[in-house]
Amino acid sequence: MTQVHLIGPENWQSWRRVRLRALQQEPTTFGSTYEREAGFTESDFRVRLAGSGVAMLALAGNEPVGMGAGLRDVEGWLLVVSMWVDPGWRGHGVGRRVLDELITWAGHRDLRVHLDVTLDNAPARALYERRGFVGTGRTEPLRQGSPELLERLVLPAP
Repeated sequence: MTQVHLIGPENWQSWRRVRLRALQQEPTTFGSTYEREAGFTESDFRVRLAGSGVAMLALAGNEPVGMGAGLRDVEGWLLVVSMWVDPGWRGHGVGRRVLDELITWAGHRDLRVHLDVTLDNAPARALYERRGFVGTGRTEPLRQGSPELLERLVLPAP
């Protein structure tokens, strides 16, 4: 069984461990790269976790097995980022629970929620669509020079 926890700068080591594992295992899923973030210092991770957004870790015991975060990118909106679940824990509702916690956090702050998903990431897209997200048709490259494309999905207002 896993539990999802809101985390802050004091949890930087757990966040770093799962973030680097995610970037290494799924390099075409994230806007950042393992090489870039492996060079981040403790201070870099603490600053990121202390920002005006939110970060969640899914833990199985003390082991981080999933993650997700949100950034206030546009007035009135939370952009969900860094969603990832360890392959051994997929299909057990971990991603759904992390996403639900992020959506709840946003709702308490009267923020709408949107996210980007790579076009070829069918399992992630299915999770988001089951939760009610809809595609906008708006695409852009994953990162500069990447052949991977992202589509913006939004959670309609209640």
